Amino acid sequence: MLVTMSGALLLGLLIALLIRVRYLRWLEVLLCSVFGFLLAKSAAAPVVQTVIEGVGGFLGQLQF
Repeated sequence: MLVTMSGALLLGLLIALLIRVRYLRWLEVLLCSVFGFLLAKSAAAPVVQTVIEGVGGFLGQLQF
């Protein structure tokens, strides 16, 4: 579990850097996929799922 959390943190920082310099290509898409896989296996997965559901519920209630 510790390796998964540190790997997810490292990949998250790398993705943030790539987004900041606006440099995302196919290799970086693969990197983002690996990040998602590691994040799903980590202890942060339930928190991320709750946040996504909350944002989805909020957006679903918006009326234009």
